[in-house]
Amino acid sequence: MGIIRIENVRKIYIRKSLWNAQKKIALENLNLDITEKGVFGLLGLNGSGKTTTIKLLLGLVFADSGNLFIFDEKIPNLEIRKKIGYLPEASYFFKYLTAKELLFFYAELSFLSGKEKQKRVEYVLEFVGLKEAEKVRLADFSKGMLQRIAMAQALLSNPDLLLLDEPTGGLDPVGIRKMRELILRLRDEGKTVFFSSHFISEVEKVCKYVGILHKGKLKKTLEVSALNGKLEDIFIQTISE
Repeated sequence: MGIIRIENVRKIYIRKSLWNAQKKIALENLNLDITEKGVFGLLGLNGSGKTTTIKLLLGLVFADSGNLFIFDEKIPNLEIRKKIGYLPEASYFFKYLTAKELLFFYAELSFLSGKEKQKRVEYVLEFVGLKEAEKVRLADFSKGMLQRIAMAQALLSNPDLLLLDEPTGGLDPVGIRKMRELILRLRDEGKTVFFSSHFISEVEKVCKYVGILHKGKLKKTLEVSALNGKLEDIFIQTISE
């Protein structure tokens, strides 16, 4: 079964002002085929089209041409969306809620039944290492803790596919390590993780495959284990061509 398939996708943004309209090509002829479970990293500079790619897969924005498929079903598709967990680059939560209250709120939105809701909330709190902080209000959370509670809400429905947009962005070294451990645990549990990043070292540590995206075009798809620690050199060379 195909996990993610992107075929000849083009996405243009039109930015209108009082006097004119500017066209920006976010993605141009993007093709990508992921058939294996594991961790796939989309590596690129800021503005390369990584977030747009994830939003297209979620059905939050729409392609101007081309097709996208998840689990061999064309996107957008509400039933397939239920199998996806999403961690945005910047999460915005009600800061007056506790960690547990927030997760119960999202569990309601996920239409989980009563017993299942309680079970999943307890499980994801334990999974992300926030069980002892379940009664702490989010206003008192560190950046790393907020990122982990965001991961917890992405896991509530027990999704088969995780789409993570810059999951280590803005984190300190301890927070980065904890997020890396969570991604590796998800991989070991048989989940597929697709995440965007511009941190080459993190991609090398957790990914089986990496795609290099530059100025809206997928330049290369590589198997990380075959690179012998030379991903940085390959990335710099690729975006310089």
